[in-house]
Amino acid sequence: MSFVSLDDVGPHIALLRLNRPDRLNALSFTAVRELHASLDLLADRIDTRVVVLTGAGRGFCAGYDLKAHAQGENGAWEPGLGAVQGQYRMQQGYGGLVLKLRRLPQPVIAAVNGPATGGGFGLALACDLRIAAAEARFNCAFVKLGLGGAELGTAFFLPKLVGSAMAAELMYTGRMVDAEEALRIGLVSRVVAADALLDCALDLAREIVAGSSPFGLRVTKEALELAQSGLSLEAVVQIENRNQVLASQTADSRAAALAWMSGKPASFRDE
Repeated sequence: MSFVSLDDVGPHIALLRLNRPDRLNALSFTAVRELHASLDLLADRIDTRVVVLTGAGRGFCAGYDLKAHAQGENGAWEPGLGAVQGQYRMQQGYGGLVLKLRRLPQPVIAAVNGPATGGGFGLALACDLRIAAAEARFNCAFVKLGLGGAELGTAFFLPKLVGSAMAAELMYTGRMVDAEEALRIGLVSRVVAADALLDCALDLAREIVAGSSPFGLRVTKEALELAQSGLSLEAVVQIENRNQVLASQTADSRAAALAWMSGKPASFRDE
């Protein structure tokens, strides 16, 4: 049984689903490796322009599968390594998921259908956009497990979304945030009924696909990623200048200008 599925669900849109509903899609070693493989495939799929990430059943992702670890189901991440090296390599495997999410050329929409806790919270934060079902819940579970309060990029992403004081509160306490509060503090952009969540995410994906040239979309994500990484205003403006010059030379840009002048919607062909 596969713990991660990747499917085309419309023109230029892919649905990436965590599929361990009996464990609230907690991340076992196998699930982490399958998610890495899916992200590698997406990185090379130029025809895919938007990705929707969600979970099967009633959970988005409950983070690291502590039960599997306690029962010895996971085995060793890399057999033959010492305890410290093995733990470090495993940590790199988990943490590497958010790096790959950010490096994808496609914007990623998290459709958070239920609990997004611990590492699952980190996955949601690493997405470009987050839409939540009313049943969604979020928390930085790490500090409650005797660990540091940040993992999978939480200390990088969370302050940018909710501000440093609120991020500190959530990371120091590990308290749960419901969907209503998540919307109020800027953690998510929309809250919808559970049965409308996937449709809402796919509608947003279709809006992005229809309204953006493929090259323009890719360089926009690139600019946002570089800007969030701490570049100066001057460096960001230089990146934006480069992107505008490059994009303006594409056939899609010329077609969009003609469509705008004629009052018709543009048809983008990634040319």
